[in-house]
Amino acid sequence: IEQVIIIVQEDDLHAFRDFFTQQVSIENYNKLPRPFQAYARRILEIGRRVTFVTQTTQQGFGHAVWCAKEAVGGEPFLLMLGDHIYRASGDTSCARQLVDEYQQHGTSLLGLRRTPESEIANFGTVVGVWLDDDRLLSVTEFAEKPTLDYARHSLRVPGLPGDEYLTVFGQYIIKPQIFDYLDEHIEHNVRERGEFQLTSALDRLRQEDGFLGLIMDGRRYDIGLPQYYLETLATFSKA
Repeated sequence: IEQVIIIVQEDDLHAFRDFFTQQVSIENYNKLPRPFQAYARRILEIGRRVTFVTQTTQQGFGHAVWCAKEAVGGEPFLLMLGDHIYRASGDTSCARQLVDEYQQHGTSLLGLRRTPESEIANFGTVVGVWLDDDRLLSVTEFAEKPTLDYARHSLRVPGLPGDEYLTVFGQYIIKPQIFDYLDEHIEHNVRERGEFQLTSALDRLRQEDGFLGLIMDGRRYDIGLPQYYLETLATFSKA
């Protein structure tokens, strides 16, 4: 990963830019424990590779991704959600797991997580056909925050308990063709629930080029919804 692109709202641009570019004063830096000093240096190093893209109006997840079209260029890209924290179970980071799989197969893919049916209304959900050892899946449908009735009828995955489904982990590696579909949606004002969604564009890419799903060896921690934010705080306070 050579470049980091962060999509921000216009009012938040200066705060994000300051975070990645402002040095800690020498006096405060010297008071920091050594691990925190290393962290402060690391933030500045990352900042040299960060490009900020402004989303002037919030019109959905798909619109936010579309805003990064020029910055991304014609390369495959790793997409991560800003309201998620990712923690691998082992030594291989969640992002590295996806990169390794993409390098092997050359097909767009996303991370997946087994999720109880009581939670699926909050997450994108997929169904598909297992390719190997119940970890890699060929996706046959994307569903954006499905109803429980629809999930029970159309999104059951062989091998999972009846009350579990595969939901989006929050990390993707996507080929640049996705921007062609987003261009069409925005040009023709194709919205779902009043917004430009990413899921329908992902499903177009799946139909034309294929899409894989990988069960991640790790956990996602959602900080975008109050109930999950509190759960995340409780989990990390015990770490």
